[in-house]
Amino acid sequence: MKEPVSAFAYAEHESAAGRGEGTFNRVAVIGAGVIGSGVAHLFAQSGHKVLLVDNTRAQLDRATTTIRKNAKLYNLLRKDPQAISPIDYLTVAEDLAGVAEADFVIENITEDWDLKRIVHEELNRVLAPHVPVAANTSAIPITRFGSLYEHPERVLGMHFMNPVPLMPLVEVIRGDRTSAEVLDKGIQLLRQAGRESIIVNDSPGFVTNRVMMLMVNEAMFLVHENVASAQDVDRLFKTCFGHKMGPLETADLIGLDTVLRSLEVIYAELNDSKYRPCPLLRKMVYAGRNGRKSGEGFYPYEL
Repeated sequence: MKEPVSAFAYAEHESAAGRGEGTFNRVAVIGAGVIGSGVAHLFAQSGHKVLLVDNTRAQLDRATTTIRKNAKLYNLLRKDPQAISPIDYLTVAEDLAGVAEADFVIENITEDWDLKRIVHEELNRVLAPHVPVAANTSAIPITRFGSLYEHPERVLGMHFMNPVPLMPLVEVIRGDRTSAEVLDKGIQLLRQAGRESIIVNDSPGFVTNRVMMLMVNEAMFLVHENVASAQDVDRLFKTCFGHKMGPLETADLIGLDTVLRSLEVIYAELNDSKYRPCPLLRKMVYAGRNGRKSGEGFYPYEL
């Protein structure tokens, strides 16, 4: 088993991959949901030409509106009114035709293996062998994505956290066949966008979600069993442990449907009952109460 390392240690010790700061002018981002639009925003604001792909025009329009609105907000937070406008570097498309011109591809569609598989099989057909492909997934093993490619060494994982343009660190996952050169390219791309990285070995849920999903799921069981209210659970974590958000607020931010899919994947992959999804979580997802993005989860939100 290869040892997980920080991106900086990796750059020092993996000399065989061929160093040098590559330039990735064109980044294709597939999936224009909450995370995908955030990924597109991140790379566009750093001056990359971004092609954002989704199969519905309405979703692309929503993503463009969100990016434009968030850009103004984030610039105010950074107190940088002269920052690059991400919209100026953004192009949208409803198919994968333009993806073949990209220098780096990041897939971000919904956490559904059957849907993701279709996209990656098409990417295997249209991309040149040297173009890296990052799967942005909450829990699906990266090695599984690599199995869909004639050149599995080009596939890595990039786990971005919400809100993507504000998070300073990205979890990068090494699949069983991922090459050192491709990992280096991923780190370079993130560095060009001003982001640090931590490389971890492939495992369902990786590091962040393997721990996070346990915590949010157990917090839901506490509400489900009437041990405490959602508000009190979150208040305890914020007050006693200094968390900026409680576990149920975090679940709402992630999206309860994504939490459910992530738990189902980890549960199936590890065959470990501690990851069984809380019945309350299933009930809320079935009712369409998916958190911030739907306007209601454990808390109400304005859309």
